[in-house]
Amino acid sequence: MIDYGSGNLASAARGLELAAARCGIDAVVTITDDPDVVGQADRIVLPGQGAFADCADGLAARPGLAAAMHRRVDAGAPFLGICVGMQLMAARGLEHGTTPGFGWIAGDIAPIAANGLRLPHMGWNELVFTPGAHPLLEGLKTGDHAYFVHSYALITDEPAPVIATTDYGGRVVAMVAHGNRAGTQFHVEKSQAVGLTILGNFLRWSPQ
Repeated sequence: MIDYGSGNLASAARGLELAAARCGIDAVVTITDDPDVVGQADRIVLPGQGAFADCADGLAARPGLAAAMHRRVDAGAPFLGICVGMQLMAARGLEHGTTPGFGWIAGDIAPIAANGLRLPHMGWNELVFTPGAHPLLEGLKTGDHAYFVHSYALITDEPAPVIATTDYGGRVVAMVAHGNRAGTQFHVEKSQAVGLTILGNFLRWSPQ
């Protein structure tokens, strides 16, 4: 788990440990900002909360950390971004100016068009997806609830990476996946049984 000064590191780590135990997986969850440790990781989780630009700057401020993460993911290690960690997968963020993202997913992180609903979008909301859409959704059904806290979301013209959405004054991207890279806009570590199911699926996931 990447430590760059943002995100619910302890609770996300506990969620991964609990999911591993429930799945019978012997997993060691390490919170680190050491590029050498990241470079040897079997799987990488990037949490995030707050503003896109702050998270991008925080990651860039750790010498060698982002480069090690990109090399390991490019080499095939499964990646899961959580909340702003997912947003950083996009081409750019438009919060507090324009900030480049990783460019793994086409599109921008832009304000939610909530159509009069209160922002941030905070609380439990339904996930909408096609059964069998992705291995990370195995064991879930459309209509299951996850916990969201955000005012910005992915806006993209490329439908393929979007594997789940929710509705908050309109369609909002909830999950993305492309190759060995995936992300959840919602907080899996706060989403109780649904979150543990997704984390367990991530620990078993073998992207082709």
